[in-house]
Amino acid sequence: MSRRLARELAFYVLFQSDLGQVPWHDAMERLMDEYELAAEDGAFFQELTGGAMTKLGEIDGLLLRYSQDWPLARMASTDRNLLRLAVYELLYRNDIPLEVTVNEAVELAKKFGDEDSGKFVNGVLGTVIREIRKMVEVPVKIDGGVDE
Repeated sequence: MSRRLARELAFYVLFQSDLGQVPWHDAMERLMDEYELAAEDGAFFQELTGGAMTKLGEIDGLLLRYSQDWPLARMASTDRNLLRLAVYELLYRNDIPLEVTVNEAVELAKKFGDEDSGKFVNGVLGTVIREIRKMVEVPVKIDGGVDE
């Protein structure tokens, strides 16, 4: 199984939990039983799913702040849940290059969303990345002082 499939399965869990009110643990276990995952792939799937679900409040707060006039309830459920997974990766998986996270989210949005989903997901993630980079920038010291 590839990481893309692990992301796809994690998306299924978030989507079922969000729209169908299926407990995410149950949905995750069902998919683990349905797909025979190698240990590494299963761990990635579980970490993505569990991480996104346990950090959902923080992730949704960030999405609300940076989705530019798109409240979560107004977003397509596909887009909303793909963004949640991608933002989790951006914030908590420093081992995955930002470009890979964005590319994977956009490809899944094109596969599962409508014709504008890929552009929407790309745009929101671009804004999130710019803001994350601003938050982690360290001021440059010049002559012993701090450049403001």
